[in-house]
Amino acid sequence: MTTPTRSRFTGLDGLRAVAVILVVLYHLFPGWILRSGFIGVDVFFVISGFLITSLLLRERAATGTIALGSFWQRRIRRLVPALALVVTVCATAAWFVGGDVLVDVGRQLLGAATFSYNWVSIADGASYFAASQPELFRNLWSLAVEEQFYLLWPLLLPLFLLLRRRWRVAAAVALGAASAAWAVFALTPADPTRAYYGTDTHAFGLLLGVALAFALQGLSVRRLSPGWGGAAGVVALGALVFVATLTPSPDAWTFPGVLIAASILSAVLILVATAPGSWFGRALDVAPLRWIGDRSYGIYLWHWPLVVLLTSALAGTTADAGVPLPVGAAALVLTLGAAELSYRLIEQPVRRYGFRGVYMRMRRRLASTPSRRFSAVTALAAVVLVLGGTTAAVAAAPQITSSEAVVEAGQDALNATAGAEPVSRMIVDAPIRPGDHPEPPLCIDDRITAGSGHCTPRDGRPLPPKPVAIDGARVSAIGDSVMLASAEGLLQRMPGIQVDAKVSRSMYAGADIAHRLDARGELRDYVVVALGTNGPVDADALGSLYDTVGRDRALVLVNAFAPRDWIPGVNRDLAEFARSHPGVAVADWSDAIDDRTDLLAGDNIHPGGAGGEVFAETVAQAVERIEQQQATVEYQIKLAQWAAMKTFGPAAPSPVDEG
Repeated sequence: MTTPTRSRFTGLDGLRAVAVILVVLYHLFPGWILRSGFIGVDVFFVISGFLITSLLLRERAATGTIALGSFWQRRIRRLVPALALVVTVCATAAWFVGGDVLVDVGRQLLGAATFSYNWVSIADGASYFAASQPELFRNLWSLAVEEQFYLLWPLLLPLFLLLRRRWRVAAAVALGAASAAWAVFALTPADPTRAYYGTDTHAFGLLLGVALAFALQGLSVRRLSPGWGGAAGVVALGALVFVATLTPSPDAWTFPGVLIAASILSAVLILVATAPGSWFGRALDVAPLRWIGDRSYGIYLWHWPLVVLLTSALAGTTADAGVPLPVGAAALVLTLGAAELSYRLIEQPVRRYGFRGVYMRMRRRLASTPSRRFSAVTALAAVVLVLGGTTAAVAAAPQITSSEAVVEAGQDALNATAGAEPVSRMIVDAPIRPGDHPEPPLCIDDRITAGSGHCTPRDGRPLPPKPVAIDGARVSAIGDSVMLASAEGLLQRMPGIQVDAKVSRSMYAGADIAHRLDARGELRDYVVVALGTNGPVDADALGSLYDTVGRDRALVLVNAFAPRDWIPGVNRDLAEFARSHPGVAVADWSDAIDDRTDLLAGDNIHPGGAGGEVFAETVAQAVERIEQQQATVEYQIKLAQWAAMKTFGPAAPSPVDEG
């Protein structure tokens, strides 16, 4: 253990670098192998719990008390300057970019200013995992958790100090376990944001760091043997990176399972890195990692807003919808540059001189030489510019995102038809007017079958089926928000279609909805189901849906298009199910929109007006293809019967018939 007289723990800067690298690569290059790189946040939590508790314990041991005012003042100096710079500069940039990146920016700034971003987001219903909203300052949720810890923990620490050391450790571990258990209880698989964002449900990493600091307080730790210490550190670091490569799932396996595993590995890394005689800690503090670790706070603050802005401005989509490689690379370069400038020009001066000291230095610059005065005036002008840009961003922020707008438009289209009479009924009940009867067709070398009005060959050969257009009154459509956004297109392409679509549905809901429609006698000849966007499909759910639809109806499964890991698996499963079950077809929405993503909203998932028409056309063609296939089979049967009659003639009557 590092001695109490030292102000720095060996290896922690390097470990901070590892944490921020995991998070940044996860966000900037989401298609890469670090699919759970968000665990870097949990590494930060364990470091913060350990470091803050250790520093407070040192102060109490040295002075007999803890100066809360000085502690909080140091935290403000450390955190506020860089945060204020990031939110004002990026909000101003968002004002220039416009569109979806401005949605809810006022709420986000409120959360940033009050260090309550996580709770403000939870109250507003924001989602860490949704791709529909390019939340500009989403990464500030973890800073809010840490700030709440910095505020409350010094007040609670004296209560722990009333206990013996071993009971302090046990109490911190017990509270951490309670936080993890509460996370499992609060988890909603459809959206784990509450369990992930909550200070109460995500405090286990901080508390594990606290327990480690208590355990090592005043403990005489022998030097680790170079082999043992290094091996333990390398294994723990390798395991941490491996955990970061796991594919996350919206259940307790990841939230909090994977997060707890990362926290435990982080505690092991801290223990090994800070122990006397461990070369592993010195290895973590190599110059490149030390440089990143010193600037890890700024890097973490800048990387997410920059990738959101660049993806929106250059690619026209949200960062959640996928970050093109050049955009991710550009965001990385800008992040490192901005973090370096912030570190040298803002963070270090405030930490060294304090807010008052920086103010006095600015005043002296204004009264100094012309060149120094120019630099001071330029800095003040920049402050005024970003404050004005931030205000303009809040004023110009739209109420909803483009994806929410197209979904609302689809809902409005459904609401507008909800009270209208079905198209099929209007056609049947329409009065007959003179001229409504079409003229009989002009038949050459054919004869007209009596009463039919259709031409047929003189030799009786059946005619091939003509292209069909399915009446929407024969189609039931069940879907999620993608179908809802396409509702207007469906109603135009297949008038009279029955559409039952809502946001955030998965395939598990399909069978129940079809069953309710069937029980009311409302399930039609063709059942279209588009429920693959919000999660993997289950074979049992598909089977239950198929059984509910029944063999006397046709089932059309619409595959999915979205920047989500499970989409390729969903589309494979739907195609395989259609191949193995008669009466099932796939409407290939993924292929239809793949090279026309400009017709999608900013989340790269929900179709706009023209995109909804493509969706509707894809569905209509799949339905009409089934009808055409059925008509073709009937035609082939009739043709075979006609050929047999031509070849063998009508069957001769039996003697019994003649008698």
